[in-house]
Amino acid sequence: MLAYLLLTAAAALAQSPEQAMEKIADLALIPPKLNTSPLPDYDYDKLDYGMTIGISRTPKGRIWACWVAGEDGPKAFFVLATSDDDGETWSKPRLVINSQSNTLPMFRSVLVGNLWTDPKGRLWLFFNQSMMQFDGRSGVWASVSENPDAAEPTWSAPKRIWHGFTLNKPTILSTGEWLLPVSLNHEGFGIFKGAFKDLDPVRGANTFRSTDEGATWQRLGHVAYPNPNWDEHMFVERKDGSLWMLARTSKGLMQSFSTDKGNTWSPPENAAIQHPAARFHLRRLASGRLLLIKHGDTIDTHEGRSKLTAWLSDDDGATWQGGLMLDERKGISYPDGFQAPDGTIYISYDRNRKTDGEVLLARFTEEDILARQLTGKKSKLKMLISRPLKAK
Repeated sequence: MLAYLLLTAAAALAQSPEQAMEKIADLALIPPKLNTSPLPDYDYDKLDYGMTIGISRTPKGRIWACWVAGEDGPKAFFVLATSDDDGETWSKPRLVINSQSNTLPMFRSVLVGNLWTDPKGRLWLFFNQSMMQFDGRSGVWASVSENPDAAEPTWSAPKRIWHGFTLNKPTILSTGEWLLPVSLNHEGFGIFKGAFKDLDPVRGANTFRSTDEGATWQRLGHVAYPNPNWDEHMFVERKDGSLWMLARTSKGLMQSFSTDKGNTWSPPENAAIQHPAARFHLRRLASGRLLLIKHGDTIDTHEGRSKLTAWLSDDDGATWQGGLMLDERKGISYPDGFQAPDGTIYISYDRNRKTDGEVLLARFTEEDILARQLTGKKSKLKMLISRPLKAK
């Protein structure tokens, strides 16, 4: 079917197969729809997969969590739920973004994104939309809720920011600019191989800046890491005003630095932190310390996607203290989180996506990290956010 579609499209358009596939990829430019009444079609007994995407807290204390259902591939779609009791219990799915359609010639996925609450209390939902798993271009979209604590939150029409993917939260610089990490580091998969060759010069870990609180975004510099593996890069602003970027590669974490707010970046180099080809989490805390969530019970070791631990640094990542074990089991991955106004840290992650499909929550403090054990009254590990219940 796909071969026939390719040939007929190419003949009709008198173009190469790559150009024909680019026309098909334009179907991912159609604005996606947000389903704010997803039940009963997307209740837990209809879901059979779980890969965490992001988590955020809104001004009145509601926690929103987002995860991927369907699969880590062409059939992927987003599901969101909320907690109004500090993560103890969670709602049924409240929002779904599923871009599949029987009218399409192939699958259209929603696979990568994040949740972030900005200083005005608006909740941002970033997500990508692509034909199949990756059509060589994809695209980062954003929808914003001005009232995320309401009984029935409303969302803005999704707006496309650029190509690629955004997996991690924006960073606000001390000067007020917002920086957004956007990755575009692969050519298209399968039938889309060779498409969008014009984007090759900008493939890599890109930096986007907004000076108007997200109304518009401008692309700055980027880093093309060797052995790229989706980048999944993050920024932190160091005490001297420079930026530190960490990125995922198939050979482990690599890093780059910028002294001009992300306009240019130093040549990529290996980071001292040892980590598998998997997502990590790096953020500046209110105390001024850096928080790092990684795999492995030491900074310079790991055992694959197991032993998820929390670390603190007082010197911008030169040294690390703590090592609180959040989950010692195998098959855990993709940490994301935030810090609440009272200093409590919340980290979501997933476990055994294809089988258990669990999305879990760890709630802890900086004191817990330094003590390497839970000491806070609210601290708690392995809290369940969601679990798919469809019969296997």
